[in-house]
Amino acid sequence: MEKMFMRVDEVMEALEVSESYAYKLIKRLNRELEAMGCQTIPGRVDRKYFYQQFYGTKSYDGRG
Repeated sequence: MEKMFMRVDEVMEALEVSESYAYKLIKRLNRELEAMGCQTIPGRVDRKYFYQQFYGTKSYDGRG
């Protein structure tokens, strides 16, 4: 079963970005979620929201 939240290392790998940039992205996405009334966890981002924002899907299997 896939975890609900992504940590910085997963964001770094998915987007091939540095750690500092991954943290900036997580912070930005969490601000967007907070503006929608969602609860967030610092340093982690909701996996579904991440994939919706970057790939236009709710999940990504790495094959396409």
